[in-house]
Amino acid sequence: MTTVLVVEDSLTDAGILTLCLKRVGLAVISVTNCKDAQIKLQSQKPDLVILDVILPGQSGFELCRELKSSSDTRHIPVVICSTKGTEADKLWGTMLGADAYLSKPVDQNELTNTVLRLTA
Repeated sequence: MTTVLVVEDSLTDAGILTLCLKRVGLAVISVTNCKDAQIKLQSQKPDLVILDVILPGQSGFELCRELKSSSDTRHIPVVICSTKGTEADKLWGTMLGADAYLSKPVDQNELTNTVLRLTA
């Protein structure tokens, strides 16, 4: 089963993302910060990571850069899903290695299509 790690500090947004992904048959692990995400990534490798940008402590941009810089995790697709949706933000996410950038509020069809495309 395809597993997605959702890194989102808003419980409402995490719930929406989780429900949307589970609806198409994906397993979801959800954490609220980058530190917990790094712990999860050491114990189990998800098939894809969805990152918010604005998180307590370390930002999603920083975690994306770390994931794409490490030989252990660079193969894992990263989707940034954030309220920071300017073209500059999207460009920055792409420069850091994000495989896709979705703006909030997220279009659920776009989210599922993006995740399924990147995990196929």
